[in-house]
Amino acid sequence: MDFRKNQPIYMQIADVIMSDILERKISDGDRIPSVRELAISLEVNPNTVQRSYQWLQDENIIYQKRGIGFFLYDQVYDRTLQVRREEYLKEELPNTLRTGKLLQVAIETISDIYKKL
Repeated sequence: MDFRKNQPIYMQIADVIMSDILERKISDGDRIPSVRELAISLEVNPNTVQRSYQWLQDENIIYQKRGIGFFLYDQVYDRTLQVRREEYLKEELPNTLRTGKLLQVAIETISDIYKKL
């Protein structure tokens, strides 16, 4: 995994797990790697992975079965979509629109591009 400098590593790890959910690579009830397993595979400190998992637990995306591992909640796709949508609307979209306004890009142009996607 190539880490970006503009975002904490623990959030990048959480983003990968959420992307896997949204791409339906993993789904309701699936077990995800242990903290230790993922830390070794990503070559990061286990505390970093633990922080990612704690964030995902706080967002009700994963839960821990003590002694067994971490699992995805039921209806995890819908919950992950909601979390990602909220982040996008709060952080990414305003920055994109601010840049568009600064560059005097008409909202109609943005709308046209969106419709073509």
